[in-house]
Amino acid sequence: MKHFFKITGMTCKSCKASVEKHISQLKSVIDVEVYIDKEEVVIEMSDYMAIDKLQRAIPEKYTITEINSQKLTTESSTSGFKVSEDSKLKQLKPLFLIIFYILISSVLLNYKNWNWIDFMIDFMGLFYIIFSFFKMLDLKGFPNSFRMYDPLAKRIPIYAKVYPFIETVLGLMFLMRFEITIALWITIFVLGTTTIGVTKVLLNKKSLRCACLGTTLKLPMSEATFIENTIMIVMATLMLIDGL
Repeated sequence: MKHFFKITGMTCKSCKASVEKHISQLKSVIDVEVYIDKEEVVIEMSDYMAIDKLQRAIPEKYTITEINSQKLTTESSTSGFKVSEDSKLKQLKPLFLIIFYILISSVLLNYKNWNWIDFMIDFMGLFYIIFSFFKMLDLKGFPNSFRMYDPLAKRIPIYAKVYPFIETVLGLMFLMRFEITIALWITIFVLGTTTIGVTKVLLNKKSLRCACLGTTLKLPMSEATFIENTIMIVMATLMLIDGL
């Protein structure tokens, strides 16, 4: 269930990231989103927590108080959390559009001298570059969202911080045809780990925000996230089996 709180003391994006980080570490918190201009925080919890527990979880400079938990503000209703009247397909439209453009671009790059291996390499390279770009837009906010479901990021916080850069390097390796075999093994490892976390979220029917496109685009965790990762893993596996 979502609960809405008033929070004061925030002055910048670093404050927003700090509040989200501390609250997201609480056991019962499923998702959290902070709005600086509205001085509000929206917290989705599996079990309700008393306001004093939330207050103790954040730095002393911030003060949190509960407001009407049944009323969404204009900003929060159009941002990160799932709104009942929006279909899952509509929410995932940005993801589908991006994958469509990556697919078309990969086809156009190879249609004159068609080769499935080159097509898959270009697809994976463009996939990583574009997806890492969106993550780079909010390097402070991305780790908090990523740690909500990725098993490795939960255990090793620094991994969540460098993950966008890992994707950028992988994208360049594929597009430049540099050490493709190494890039394929890394792909299977990093996306395989993330897929394990995504699968657990879907099986537990939790409502989490997907960080695959960073925090700029508010996407729900869904079967599409699982399929997107699986496609990349399958491509990597096929190329390793083929021996390039």
